[in-house]
Amino acid sequence: MKTAAIIVAAGQGSRVGGDLPKQFQPVGGKPVLSYTLQKFEDCSRIQDVVLVTASEWVTYTAQEIVDPFDFKKVRKIVAGGKQRQDSVFAGLKALEGPPDFVAIHDAVRPFVSRKKIEAAIDACKKHGAAILAVPPKDTIKKEKGGFVDETPDRGVLWSVQTPQVFKYDLIMEAYEKAFDDGVYQTDDSALVERIGGKVKIVEGEHDNIKITVPMDLKWAEIKLTNG
Repeated sequence: MKTAAIIVAAGQGSRVGGDLPKQFQPVGGKPVLSYTLQKFEDCSRIQDVVLVTASEWVTYTAQEIVDPFDFKKVRKIVAGGKQRQDSVFAGLKALEGPPDFVAIHDAVRPFVSRKKIEAAIDACKKHGAAILAVPPKDTIKKEKGGFVDETPDRGVLWSVQTPQVFKYDLIMEAYEKAFDDGVYQTDDSALVERIGGKVKIVEGEHDNIKITVPMDLKWAEIKLTNG
């Protein structure tokens, strides 16, 4: 059975700062995106990769990242849309075959381990949909009007990561229904949940951070330096 990956790299990453979007900024002498792509290049469970980036960065991505680093699994680089959901849908429509399963991953999570990619794929093959997630380290508060409204039980809460892996037919159905209904979400599994799909949680790793602010880039440099 064939599994493809969609790497979502269409964000501008304005909170990180600098002239380049965060997925292209250097860490340890190489762009963030190159580390992410290498994880999927090295994963034998993944056969094809579709890379989604902003339209103005498609050529740059090909010339500065995919070609120089010789990422052979990247079959297409496609232009994303205004929001993340638009970009993922562009990637889904660009997949050829189609595959049996698709892993959707944020380009700015370069420290995901191959072990966890494989675990998420295995869980999806068994359950139809699977996500990586970690228990929150801190107590979570629910706010209302600037005051604490509720303190949820931390034991039942999870902080969601990527990759999220789905049967291709299921995630396409979820996306098509969302657009038909005018619903936008920032999380792929939420779209599957709203059509009645059950999503398996696979415990991830706290190192699988999403690079969002300048401190994340500094942390990434330290991790690469110290191993």
